[in-house]
Amino acid sequence: MPSDDGPSASDDGLLAPGRVDSAVETATGDAAYVRALLDAEAALTRAQAAVGLAPPAAAEAVTAAARDTGRYDARDLAVRARSGGNPVIPLVDALTTAVSERDAGAAAYVHRGATSQDIVDTATMLVCSRALAAVLGDLDDTAAALARAAAEHRGTPMAGRTLTQHAVPTTFGLKAAGWRELVLDARDRLAAVRAALPAQLGGAAGTLAAFHAFAEADGREPVPGSDLGLRLLAAYAAETGLAEPVLPWHTLRTPVADLAGALAHTAGALGKVAADVLALSRTETGELAEGSGGGSSAMPHKANPVRATLIAAAARQVPALAGVLYGALAAEDERPAGAWHAEWQPLRDALRLVGGAARDAAELTAGLRVRPERMRANLDATGGGIVAERLAAVLGAHLGRDAAKRLLTDVARRAREDGTGLAGTLGRALRARHPAVADAFPAARLRELADPVAYTGSAGALVDRALRRPGTHPAAPTPQENA
Repeated sequence: MPSDDGPSASDDGLLAPGRVDSAVETATGDAAYVRALLDAEAALTRAQAAVGLAPPAAAEAVTAAARDTGRYDARDLAVRARSGGNPVIPLVDALTTAVSERDAGAAAYVHRGATSQDIVDTATMLVCSRALAAVLGDLDDTAAALARAAAEHRGTPMAGRTLTQHAVPTTFGLKAAGWRELVLDARDRLAAVRAALPAQLGGAAGTLAAFHAFAEADGREPVPGSDLGLRLLAAYAAETGLAEPVLPWHTLRTPVADLAGALAHTAGALGKVAADVLALSRTETGELAEGSGGGSSAMPHKANPVRATLIAAAARQVPALAGVLYGALAAEDERPAGAWHAEWQPLRDALRLVGGAARDAAELTAGLRVRPERMRANLDATGGGIVAERLAAVLGAHLGRDAAKRLLTDVARRAREDGTGLAGTLGRALRARHPAVADAFPAARLRELADPVAYTGSAGALVDRALRRPGTHPAAPTPQENA
């Protein structure tokens, strides 16, 4: 029952089963964002201490106050953020109070010289880096499961389908190897983007001028041959564990756009796997099944491919979110109004959707049930018609390409209408129309040519080559909380 105060405004994922209870959901939650904002603030003071802009005691006091996350309420910060448009303003107020309780002199060094966007952008990169560690782990697990499936079913024949219809035979091993290739492509893109996620520090308009002003006010002598701002930027990147940017990127949103593209690619790659699983697990096809399907509220006999369904749902949403993030590239001036703010929620939603999809893909592929007997039965559904391409090529050497194609087209139609096998129908047609050629194609030879198992081309060699690609990626370090 709702409380007397009315329904809660919290989002517990009731309508988002794909991301619920995933590691990425936790890593991108409000508490995680508050943690990252505090980490960014503490790293800033430590970086200033490293270049002589703050006393070491101030860095220690700010870092200690930032670790006490219990006193920073995300809901309170969110409500207070409306007055200034971002959560850093109320957070700085709360952090300054916490620092002053420890060391009154250190309070002046909280957020000194920075702008709110410096902290939000840096915190966002920290959140992304921490969340992507879980995604990359799940992608590695998915790739490993697909490698096992590809090797085990290297020669398992199945119908290749184009435009929803049987085309020519393939193998399930080749299909699984293709899925793995996409997953590894996604993993490599995400890993590269994650390694390049940068800290953000530019001050009010990207010149770092405030830090020079504070150095001047403090009477600090400049270090000969060394720019203070550049030294500070390097120190800040080191303290956060993020990459050092060439320039402040307040309105140069390549890091977010690159991440958006990698997330959309990952969602699509996993979506391809899901789409195939959904198609091949249809009752009338039955070539695949999820290890533990989901139930139905109305139909007790069903075992729905729920994981594939949730992955497919994510694949349809992330590209639209990436479009919003790409749109934010068109940001005016040195700091934008609206473009930057428009990134926050779509980026978090995209991370969560991909994180949930990666978790579901790892579970799906680990338990995927392959049914070779159904694959073989479906191969035979056309009575040999699935190898008409092979027959046309072989007969073309005797009849000419066009004549062979006309003959096979007519024979395939008759075989479908009469419900007879292609090999027998073809043998009768050859004896009736091309008796001189019929002697070269006795019944046994036609049955051999019409066997789909014998017409998988280089499928096995392609699987072998694909599996030579390394299946794991060296793990990059994850930025730590309040070093």
